[in-house]
Amino acid sequence: MKHFKKIEEYCKAINIEPPKHPHFDIRSFNNNMPTIVETMEAFRHEFYAIALKVEGGGRAITGHHIDFPDGSTIFFNSPFQLISWDIVPDWDGYYIMFSQDFVANSKYLQDIFKQFSFLKIEKTIPFEITLQEVSPIISIYDSIFEEYNGNNDDKFILIESYLLLLLNFVKRYFNKKVSLNEVAKEIRKTDVKILARFQTLIETRFYPNYSLTDSSNLHSTSYYANQLLIHPNHLNSIVKQITGHTAKQHIQNHVLNLAKSRLIHSSLSIKEIAYSLHFDSPNHFSVFFKKNTSKTPNSYRKEAIL
Repeated sequence: MKHFKKIEEYCKAINIEPPKHPHFDIRSFNNNMPTIVETMEAFRHEFYAIALKVEGGGRAITGHHIDFPDGSTIFFNSPFQLISWDIVPDWDGYYIMFSQDFVANSKYLQDIFKQFSFLKIEKTIPFEITLQEVSPIISIYDSIFEEYNGNNDDKFILIESYLLLLLNFVKRYFNKKVSLNEVAKEIRKTDVKILARFQTLIETRFYPNYSLTDSSNLHSTSYYANQLLIHPNHLNSIVKQITGHTAKQHIQNHVLNLAKSRLIHSSLSIKEIAYSLHFDSPNHFSVFFKKNTSKTPNSYRKEAIL
């Protein structure tokens, strides 16, 4: 399955011109239609997308294989969602794409994932809007498009402001069209599933017979986020919200419990335990253990035996 880490890679794959910015892009569906790939097999990308399809035929599928309605439709994608399409090249409307880095570097967008819950839903819930509701949305897209293709040095300050305005309009319409209970259930369902998969990954990766085939760091949040196909910040937010602890703390607690067990219930040397827990050196293991217990591995073992 294709997986696009950069917006530029995605644009190339669907046969449209490259973006003007590595972490943000806005496109008119109408401008894309002459060259776009009409049928895309299932793929994933690592960006957020918000689209307004005013009209157009064919079939597009996202999240858990949901067909978009035929009328004027707002839909959005979160990173790593499964997406595919088979469209008639007659779509009209706009879409924007932006990365987690774009949000992180913005003065105005830091809290958008708290404010706009629809960006966190694994199962996309597209919804139709009326012609009256289309008008202000199109106006915002027009303004973003004009700024994006202009030469003003401060254009991204305005683009960020317009994006925030767009998100608020989408939220207003989303709350009217979609049951809040359905949204809450979908978010909770998605988050609990991710937490369970995260916990299972931690356990299995530290099984005695598990061997690394690359230089992956089993002690890092990024490793598990990559395995789960989500952003590390997203994983950490989910884990902390449900459990009260960060993803890193969960990893470290599991490693610490395994270390204590092997120190007490095995005859493995400190060196053997360190490497079995995927530390790159016995010294790093000792530093980690003492930081979390105030004791060296040797002193902990001796005290436990006594």
